[in-house]
Amino acid sequence: MSISVLSSRGIIGEFYRTLEQDVGAPWMNLLSVLFTSDQDSEDYKWIGQSPAMREWVGGRHAKGFIDNGLTIENKHYESTLEFFLKDLRRDKTGQIMVRIQEFAAKANVHWATLISALIINGESSACYDGQYFFDTDHSEGDSGAQSNDIQVDISALPATTHGAVTAPSNEEMQQAILKTVAQIQGFVDDRGEPINEVAQNFLVMVPTSLAYIAQNALATPRGTAITEELPVGMNINVVTNARLSSWTDKFAVFRTDGRVKPFIRQQETDVKLKVKAEGSDFEFDNDAHQYGIDTWRNVGYGMWQHACMATMV
Repeated sequence: MSISVLSSRGIIGEFYRTLEQDVGAPWMNLLSVLFTSDQDSEDYKWIGQSPAMREWVGGRHAKGFIDNGLTIENKHYESTLEFFLKDLRRDKTGQIMVRIQEFAAKANVHWATLISALIINGESSACYDGQYFFDTDHSEGDSGAQSNDIQVDISALPATTHGAVTAPSNEEMQQAILKTVAQIQGFVDDRGEPINEVAQNFLVMVPTSLAYIAQNALATPRGTAITEELPVGMNINVVTNARLSSWTDKFAVFRTDGRVKPFIRQQETDVKLKVKAEGSDFEFDNDAHQYGIDTWRNVGYGMWQHACMATMV
């Protein structure tokens, strides 16, 4: 009697099918741009903004650029699964294939893990201008000091119902979000020109503790106490990030329709599956198979002007 053992060919096929079909964190492409890499690190020059149009008086006035930048070093990441042959032989309910599907899904969500760490550490990690990504005194050229790390006193907001900083009322949350959006809209470039004056699409990222409140706040029609209305065509969406568990009274807003994104993803190698299976020395020595994935990649801070953190006080 022949005994059927789940083959590595079937497992490999299922892994790559899931890897291709699974979308990972849906907000990832909205907040970051992907660059390919062919060396151990990549330098990104940040040369400032293009000048605005001016009346032609006295000939052309050529403007130079500032010269800032950052370096992102690729890092090696891996994850490995091990199955005993007895389990490959005895699996009657498809649990191994479920584990393989989860394996691929976690590979796709790895970008979100890395970007979430950048967001969490944004008040203590430097971006291209040498300031912390979320900071109160960014300054370039003629911009003056600008803050993308603000505080919102919810007790001072014109709300009919007040809550706590960890559980604000719908009105308070609504206004806090709008104030943060307005902060982003007010940022100027190194020449003093508005950067986000045509911005229409924003994403509000909240911890799980504020998810229900934020969703309700943006779904609730603005009452008479709310004096600031959204311009026609503006869209604000909420996304919950379970990795922001340390946040209890804060959230972040990002512009999602800019040509440059708040974060950079850098990929040197695709996710690859490597196998020690049928006929391998590992199988002979351990009566087991191993499936390992690895990739060379990393992330970095991009345009702070498309992001703002708000802490409710």
